[in-house]
Amino acid sequence: MTICKGCGAVLQNEYPDQAGYTPRLDAEYCRRCFRLIHYDDLTVSMRTGIDPDMVLNEIAARDALVLWVVDLFDFEAGMIPGLTRKIGDKDIIMVCSKRDILPDTLSHEKIARFVFARLKELGIRIKGLIMTSKDNDGIREVKDAVNMLRNGRDVIVIGRANAGKSTLLNHLAGEEILASSRYPGTTLALNKIEIDGVTYIDTPGIEIENSLLMQVNEADLKTILPFTTIKPQIFQLRGDQSFAVGGLFRLDLRGCDHATCVWYIGSRLNLHRSKASAADDLWEKHYGKLFSPVPVNNAFRTMTIRKDLDKMDVVVDGLGWASISGQVGTITTKAPEHVNVTFRKAML
Repeated sequence: MTICKGCGAVLQNEYPDQAGYTPRLDAEYCRRCFRLIHYDDLTVSMRTGIDPDMVLNEIAARDALVLWVVDLFDFEAGMIPGLTRKIGDKDIIMVCSKRDILPDTLSHEKIARFVFARLKELGIRIKGLIMTSKDNDGIREVKDAVNMLRNGRDVIVIGRANAGKSTLLNHLAGEEILASSRYPGTTLALNKIEIDGVTYIDTPGIEIENSLLMQVNEADLKTILPFTTIKPQIFQLRGDQSFAVGGLFRLDLRGCDHATCVWYIGSRLNLHRSKASAADDLWEKHYGKLFSPVPVNNAFRTMTIRKDLDKMDVVVDGLGWASISGQVGTITTKAPEHVNVTFRKAML
């Protein structure tokens, strides 16, 4: 039995539409991983169907140091239900990836305070926190922490789909060994890799079932996901205001007076501002045209809350967030069904 070096799937040459397919069984990579690595071309979608309990149970059964990779830009989506119950007794190092996506004006210290405060609220304890970026920042610190804490054990790498686990391991190895891409579900099975005498185990990304990334066509991920440092989009507010992020999300703010709304989303997304009184008509008229991309399922749900913090974030898993400050009466969100919307104390 031969394993694909990229995703961990068993290589097979009988079923082209299934994981692990390769025309040549002596290949190192399945066709899917080969095309992802060389052409960023997704031939088989595997973003659903990976059981999170299976992944956590596998981890719980091993005596290993845990590297938990969380995407800083999509932090709320990175939280894993059941993690404390299943593996709370493990030594966990949190690796916050994609530091380079957040604004340069945000210091490491402020990010760390935010992360530790959120983990305390969620009852999660970690042994250490390291931030990494696409330029290999933080990789030396990860290696040092692993050497300090692993005590001869294997190191198992976990995280939500699209968090950057395979990218981290490629950086640690100093070469492109594992397949990494923007597409959730790139790693399909536990996959061992030796780096500097340490056995690392890459795991399938735990499904982000309540993320916007699971509700759109995979071709739209290029538009939704940010690839460079996000530039805040700042709006001063008076009266009742509405914002539409393509046809993916709407935010209505009523009773605004000397208020500010700052958006942290990918630069390719269309952000439209209007008066709240015109928002419904504009949404109906432009949905799927000017207001695009749109989710695969056009069912939306709305929530309304009163603004109870001086400065708060409205976070949409997989999309980004809006930071709202000043006097605002009510906040109404319109998001696709099953997509998480979180109201939190402002990160920035």
